[in-house]
Amino acid sequence: MTFFNNTVNLRINDALKYLITKFYISPVTDLCHILWKYFLYLCAMQNIENMDPNQQKKGLANKYGKEELQKRLDAETFKRRTVSLYRYVIIEDPQAFRDKLYEQWDALGCLGRIYVAREGINAQMNVPEPKWEAFIENLNTHKELQNIPLKIAVEDDGRSFLKLTIKVRNKIVADGLDDGSFDVTNVGTHLTAKEWNEAIENDEPIVVDMRNHYESEIGHFKGAITPDAETFRDELPEVLEKLKGKEDKKVLLYCTGGIRCEKASAYLKHHGFNDVNQLHGGIIDYARQIESEDLDNLFKGKNFVFDDRLGERISNEVISSCHQCGEPCDVHVNCANKDCNLLFIQCENCAKEHEGCCSPECISVIHMSEEEQKEYRKGKKNQKIFHSHKRVDLSKRFKE
Repeated sequence: MTFFNNTVNLRINDALKYLITKFYISPVTDLCHILWKYFLYLCAMQNIENMDPNQQKKGLANKYGKEELQKRLDAETFKRRTVSLYRYVIIEDPQAFRDKLYEQWDALGCLGRIYVAREGINAQMNVPEPKWEAFIENLNTHKELQNIPLKIAVEDDGRSFLKLTIKVRNKIVADGLDDGSFDVTNVGTHLTAKEWNEAIENDEPIVVDMRNHYESEIGHFKGAITPDAETFRDELPEVLEKLKGKEDKKVLLYCTGGIRCEKASAYLKHHGFNDVNQLHGGIIDYARQIESEDLDNLFKGKNFVFDDRLGERISNEVISSCHQCGEPCDVHVNCANKDCNLLFIQCENCAKEHEGCCSPECISVIHMSEEEQKEYRKGKKNQKIFHSHKRVDLSKRFKE
């Protein structure tokens, strides 16, 4: 008699002997209990031997490393179109919706970062141009995504993303708000680019940038309040404090693509602000509208984007400076030391002189061998701060 098909070819007698020595089980233990224990053990061993980082979502997650992904992207002979989209809509089964999207969009060759939650979807992605029409058709097969507004990138080299990632989250934007405490559907008035320009020029409004400090540093509307916040969660109470006592003033909110202003406008109206407005489609669609309608461009600098481009130019003004030498510059980079990965602004001269690094220590690290870097990292807390975007004074790091 064999035990479990072809996976393991052990006889019951061998199994009993193994269990007695491995698990210290008495020979008088109930045979069924023994066999069940052994079954669980073999299942565990089989999983360990065939461990796959994407095993829980076989075929529904990326399985390639960055180098392989880059090779695949470099070998492509077609162009890609970068697009962002969002919608607040009830999704009954976010996990099933996520899996279906991954299967369909992966088949189309889409790449990007998408968040799905019960409250809706938030996506930044790129689509092969030959598959663009098929992508639009696919969107409309989902009732939750039918006729969803699309924001096409202003500057696009088609290399905004390397892989397709779709994650299920509690919220599509981390805002820290208790949505049950106010009416999230009571949003502000959506303004077109023309209406936005007219309001700025004629109504003496309070203009508020609902993005983080590293975003507004390289570009914003002239005269806008630019909160010194690292996250949207931190920004909301800061904005509320800055606007205290101005509840009857006209308020204009803007962000990258519009999604953050949906919650922010409802939040301000809940706190008594009577004339809350938001830029429809955000900075991305504003750039499209001013070009197509030949309107004045009131935005200065670049629009920060959360993909490998890290920014797209909206106007020719450079309003920020290199964090190392102080020369005019609005190019964000990540430190070449991947264990640091600090997001900062670096000009071409400093990038060359400092080898793309933020500090002398990081330069020394990138010149270590792989083994030396592993030894260097031992006992050190992971210091990656790309996602914390903390302000770091780099002006003196090479002068100390």
